[in-house]
Amino acid sequence: MLCLNDCPGILSKSLQNAMLKNTSSRHSLNIIYPCPFSKGYGIPSSQAWRLLRVFLSYRLLLSGLFIFLFYFHKGPAPMGIYGQHIFLLGCWSYFLLTLLSILAAVWRVYDYGAQAQWLIFTDIILLTLLMHACGGVNSGMGILLAVSIASGGLLIGGICSILFAAMASLAVLSEQIFADYTDSFQATSYTYAGMLGAAFFTIALLAHVLTKRSEQTLKLANQQKQTILKLEDLNRYIIQHLQSGILIFDQNLALHLANEAALRLLNLDILPTHLTQISTQLSHAFDAWRDDSAQNSVLLNRSDETEIHSRFMQLPAGQEVFYLCMLEDMALYNQRLQQSKLASLGRLSASIAHEIRNPLGAISHAGQLLSENPLLSPQDKRLTEIIQTHSTRVNHIIDDILQLSRRSASRREKIDLNVWLENYLAIFLSERAIDPGYFNLTITDAPLPAFVDPGHLKQILDNLCQNALNYGLPTLGPIKIKLFRFQHAPCIEIIDNGASLKKEILMHLFEPFFTTSTSGTGLGLYISKELAELNQANLSYYATTENQSCFRLCLLNGDQTLIEI
Repeated sequence: MLCLNDCPGILSKSLQNAMLKNTSSRHSLNIIYPCPFSKGYGIPSSQAWRLLRVFLSYRLLLSGLFIFLFYFHKGPAPMGIYGQHIFLLGCWSYFLLTLLSILAAVWRVYDYGAQAQWLIFTDIILLTLLMHACGGVNSGMGILLAVSIASGGLLIGGICSILFAAMASLAVLSEQIFADYTDSFQATSYTYAGMLGAAFFTIALLAHVLTKRSEQTLKLANQQKQTILKLEDLNRYIIQHLQSGILIFDQNLALHLANEAALRLLNLDILPTHLTQISTQLSHAFDAWRDDSAQNSVLLNRSDETEIHSRFMQLPAGQEVFYLCMLEDMALYNQRLQQSKLASLGRLSASIAHEIRNPLGAISHAGQLLSENPLLSPQDKRLTEIIQTHSTRVNHIIDDILQLSRRSASRREKIDLNVWLENYLAIFLSERAIDPGYFNLTITDAPLPAFVDPGHLKQILDNLCQNALNYGLPTLGPIKIKLFRFQHAPCIEIIDNGASLKKEILMHLFEPFFTTSTSGTGLGLYISKELAELNQANLSYYATTENQSCFRLCLLNGDQTLIEI
């Protein structure tokens, strides 16, 4: 709220316009026009101009009534009986000045404060003149000045209302003195004039108190309005940045609100008008929930083979009833579940590994010493080799378990997969001294951003590429690494020349300790799957049309990732 503490008539209109332009357009600007003789009182501009228009309507009606009564000789006493020319001049002046003031108020030619003060001042002068033409204070016309004093208190307030009361009292007293001096009437009444003056001051004080209370009420209402607007903005921000999707619709399934997460999960660019336009499965689930409130959740299958968990709630809003549908990506749920699983597994595996490694080290050391005995037969030496081989294998299993249990939380960031994959493949080939001809990388023309932990992504690709080298028959042709966009998600495919897996193997492919190799630990794909879910990614296997094995890793889109709250 902006307060103009100086006289409204002094402030130029250009200054006020500049202040209006420099104020944010998010909320309407409330300008306060205080009385030039008082500090602190003010009326919001919209209400002030509305009150001014009401007062101008009253003046127009009053002046028109005086003219009508004068020309048609209506009323208990003839209008202007003691000065018809003065009365007629005052009435027409009052009427014309009111018309000009209405035009000035509509076009806001003058400042509000200056115009309001001018109206009250002319009221006092012209009504005193009309009162004298009708017979002075005994005519009863002086009571109309009380309306002007009260209006001055409401329109401007502060000490100005007291000032107007003093001016009106002096005007009435001066009129009586003039009438007495010129013998205009048969009798004058100073007592009545004094009572009118006292009434003016009483009305001014009451108007001042009422306007003070009105100001406090308006300030409180404005504070509450600002608080509500801030809460509304905060709620809108929270809803839009929730990672869970929000849909709000009415009893007719007409959609009213959806946040960005809901549009992203449903692969929509704009919000449809009806729930059935999103998913018939979702609308049927809502109908089933209204019939049976226990059935408040359903799994939606997307075209990219991911699932969305949805549940319904009722939102009473006065006489209307709205419904809330919350959508959550199952990948996010699995990520939270994986974090809990890894924490529990870390505590368990750390204690188990410690208990196993001590006797394993003793067995390995004893087998090594035994193999150095020159008196051993070839059969016994073969047995010591078996002991060393399997001790090493168990030690690798313990290392893999400890690596999995010590997995840190996902530290995801936005990366360009084109650049990142080229750098990764170069490092991978260099570290393992692999012929570059064993791999064929295909990237996209445009940048393809992903939201993932680079360290976790490296471990996943290390496992997949190493498996392709071990089991994918790279001598028959290069291992293909493809980067592409699938259902708005960046995906990486690793295709080797190995034959597609059998059904009985696919059922246990990502299970821990499952392997078809005599030397493997069976934890590589399991760790890769766990890391993918930890990053809200999806790792899957399928056979190509050429009957080749293909692992597909679909990541979060870096351009559509929202803040997790």
